[in-house]
Amino acid sequence: MIKAAVLFILAGLAEIGGGYLIWQWLREDRSAWLGLFGGVALVLYGIIATWQAYPSFGRVYAAYGGVFIVLSVLWGWGIDKKTPDIYDWIGACICIIGVSVMLLAPRR
Repeated sequence: MIKAAVLFILAGLAEIGGGYLIWQWLREDRSAWLGLFGGVALVLYGIIATWQAYPSFGRVYAAYGGVFIVLSVLWGWGIDKKTPDIYDWIGACICIIGVSVMLLAPRR
């Protein structure tokens, strides 16, 4: 379970960080190098995601979506200095509950 959590976090940071760098390049008129590094980070995200032990691609990627929402709220708070409001936190908690149901539910 710890390995899965670490992989979710690493992949999330690669995906959000890569998207952020591309955003900086294209939307904030920053260096194209940021876009290149962002592209590399997004490729790493795709690789890291394959290291999950869960056998279902769809379930893993759906779960990543919930984790990424939480990480995005934290990224916005820490990097962009945009303080999340109560609705951001409620939404993030709902997503984590959904991820937990998807990944931890007993299956045959």
